[in-house]
Amino acid sequence: YLIKGLDFFYVYFLLKYSAFFFPNLLILVFHRNLGKSGLRVSCLGLGELVLKAGGIFISMAENLMTIAYENGVNLFDTAEVYASGRAEITLGNIIKKKGWRRSSFVITTKIYWGGQAETERGLSRKHIIEGLRGSLSRLQLDYVDIVFANRNDVNSPMEEIVRAMTFVINQGMAMYWGTSRWSAMEIMEAYSVARQFNLIPPVCEQAEYHYFQRDKVEVQLPELYHKIGVGAMTWSPLACGLITGKYSDGVPECSRAAMKGYQWLKERVNSEEGRRQLAKIKELHLLADRLGCTAAQLAIAWCLRSEGVSSVLLGVSNTDQLLENLGILSQMTPQTITEIDALLGNKPHSKKESRA
Repeated sequence: YLIKGLDFFYVYFLLKYSAFFFPNLLILVFHRNLGKSGLRVSCLGLGELVLKAGGIFISMAENLMTIAYENGVNLFDTAEVYASGRAEITLGNIIKKKGWRRSSFVITTKIYWGGQAETERGLSRKHIIEGLRGSLSRLQLDYVDIVFANRNDVNSPMEEIVRAMTFVINQGMAMYWGTSRWSAMEIMEAYSVARQFNLIPPVCEQAEYHYFQRDKVEVQLPELYHKIGVGAMTWSPLACGLITGKYSDGVPECSRAAMKGYQWLKERVNSEEGRRQLAKIKELHLLADRLGCTAAQLAIAWCLRSEGVSSVLLGVSNTDQLLENLGILSQMTPQTITEIDALLGNKPHSKKESRA
């Protein structure tokens, strides 16, 4: 069920009494502005969805996108590097097959790792323009809504990056541009360059955010949101599956940590810090049970409560996971937030709080 165009009091009434009047109501996806831009994006988006597009998950990807789209999700994120471009091809094929109105959804892609040649990676003007043209060709689209610089490039001057992003927007290849894995200082530099030369500044930063990765999204990005309007689009709300509890009894053979290329995740799970996190996750599961939701729903609701977070990108591989993550989330009251903070013991403190 998707709520659109309803007045505030009706929405409030439905939320307050939905459990009583609609016991089978499962899905409720809201939309927010992306930072302080006018672009409306669903508070939940699909990311990593077609990262697995090179294998048996292609048919599943279409099912997941269909379920998400029909239940209010309008944001789909990919990158030129995912599955060496096959992810964009799969995403484009699905969109073309479904025949959805282009104006009804938001597509984002990321530019940095495009190929093996020296000129096929980084954020030079050449690669930003050629890389985005390649992405559009694979996606079978005339434009993407947001093109992200997928980490900063120390070999490319900031003015060149901002000018290239402004160019692709002015050429109609993208509507907005954003950053991914950039520091607050780098984002501020890009904004300053844009203002100095009358160019287009970034509107969003993609950042990792979950119970155990908090400082950037909770301390640095809210300041940028208020000062220059940059919003946050966060990823990995379940910490690569750690928060679901799947690693509580070791690393299952079918899990991501057991896959080739994810040795770092397996080492993280088996580390001393990983064991401490797993112990806290068990307590968080008890809290979720008490609140009447799943641990995944609680974790996603916790991410959405943070100031400046426009959307949380979900990484799912089957419909059960997607429906669970899209399900109505528990009410994130101040009391619940305080309880989670006390349990985690890692709440970051801003400079203002320190001075106070």
